[in-house]
Amino acid sequence: MTETNPAAGRDHLPPSAPPTNHGNTTAAWVTVLLVVLGGLVAAVAMVIPSVPVVWVGVGIVVAGLVAGRVLKMLGLGQPSSPADGTPGASH
Repeated sequence: MTETNPAAGRDHLPPSAPPTNHGNTTAAWVTVLLVVLGGLVAAVAMVIPSVPVVWVGVGIVVAGLVAGRVLKMLGLGQPSSPADGTPGASH
């Protein structure tokens, strides 16, 4: 049986193509680098048993998460809605 409405099967498609940067944004890179650095500091601190340095590593991880969120809010991250390209927009 043939479909009489050519657009009938396209309802599940997004309104436009998603961004093509694959998440390679300033916000993403800063977040990843700081989280990895904080994890490395905390891991080294566990090897040399130093509880205060472990907390410094945890603090770097938290700072990385906050910095990434702030950078995304400033427009340096992946847009939330590929339809209009504005950060923070919802469907």
